[in-house]
Amino acid sequence: MEKVQVGEIFTITDENDEELEVEVLAGINIEGTGYVAVSFVEDLQEDTEEDIDVFFLKLDDEGDFSAIDSDEEFEKVSNAFDEIMDDEEE
Repeated sequence: MEKVQVGEIFTITDENDEELEVEVLAGINIEGTGYVAVSFVEDLQEDTEEDIDVFFLKLDDEGDFSAIDSDEEFEKVSNAFDEIMDDEEE
């Protein structure tokens, strides 16, 4: 699996075919699947920390990002990232 660097900026296309720049905030591997927490570059430049929307993407075998399909998977990934963020703040 390709390694994604924290701080890396890449472009994703939303459902309206608009290109958006996102920055990787953290990466994690859960049960052999890679996930990243990302936020819009625009938000990171403008907003205070409380206002930043963080969302999660899954890395597939080709190194492409895809959306997380199920609520269950989202919950698992969200909790894992919460633990990482909590550890970093201590």
